[in-house]
Amino acid sequence: MPGQIFNQLTLVGCGLIGSSIARVAREKGVVGKIVVADPSEPVRERVTALGLADEVTGDIGAAVAEADLVIFATPVLAIGEAMALAAGDLKPGAIVSDVGSVKGTVADAMATHAPAGVFVIPGHPIAGTEHSGPDAGFAELFDGRWTILTPLDNEDPHYAEAVARLSAFWRACGAQVEVMDAAHHDLVLAITSHLPHLIAYNIVGTASDLEGVTEGEVMKYSAGGFRDFTRIAASDPTMWRDIFVANKDAVLEVLGRFTEDLQALQRAIRWGEAEKLHDLFTRTRAIRRGVIALGQESAEPNFGRDRGKH
Repeated sequence: MPGQIFNQLTLVGCGLIGSSIARVAREKGVVGKIVVADPSEPVRERVTALGLADEVTGDIGAAVAEADLVIFATPVLAIGEAMALAAGDLKPGAIVSDVGSVKGTVADAMATHAPAGVFVIPGHPIAGTEHSGPDAGFAELFDGRWTILTPLDNEDPHYAEAVARLSAFWRACGAQVEVMDAAHHDLVLAITSHLPHLIAYNIVGTASDLEGVTEGEVMKYSAGGFRDFTRIAASDPTMWRDIFVANKDAVLEVLGRFTEDLQALQRAIRWGEAEKLHDLFTRTRAIRRGVIALGQESAEPNFGRDRGKH
């Protein structure tokens, strides 16, 4: 068992990721006290009922006042405002991080409001399910997954110590940790996460438009591929709205490349270029096998799914 790394962890927002952090931090004993701040009264009531925190409040300032580690687990466009509300009450030496899927704009928003003596270290655990809310979390969510940290340009040795401490926290929670530049993170996530979600939302929307034409057969005869798209498209709409607004430049860049590749595939189908199709499908199957070999295939436990249905 890892030892205690932080005396107090404050989570601002307690949906799937926030509640999973609370569960694993408690289970591993890496924090002494857990405080949750959330503006939603129903969320606060569920957090209290589930026993996820020692204190639950709607007051961000009060929640962060004694925190050694503050993690913003809100939609990305809400992080700047939340940081502004918390800033005046953060104690010197506190580490402030987040779990957002976009790092460039989030890092800027956090750094803008951060008081002197506070260590801002943006972060992103690459883990999740299509479920949301406090009931959806589970302690094993981060096992073997990557958490990316995108430290600010800060040569203070105390800042480097804070990065090491936060890395130790995430490793104690079961994650692997990688450090990279924020802009590079946003480009990588645009292709590995944001574009796939955009495609899923679009194809499910197209299917919805066709429902009247097919008399419901799209839903009735959904094959595995379409079911996978509907699972992705069931993700939190507020969270994904914010991601596409906050990471629009990187998403548009990879979307342009994808569109070009899609047009080439369209031509191959039109002209019956079987070998070209076969080569593409062979190459992409190899990528799938690589994902599995690296242990990054989704492996959400059944109890996690059950919690998401509450």
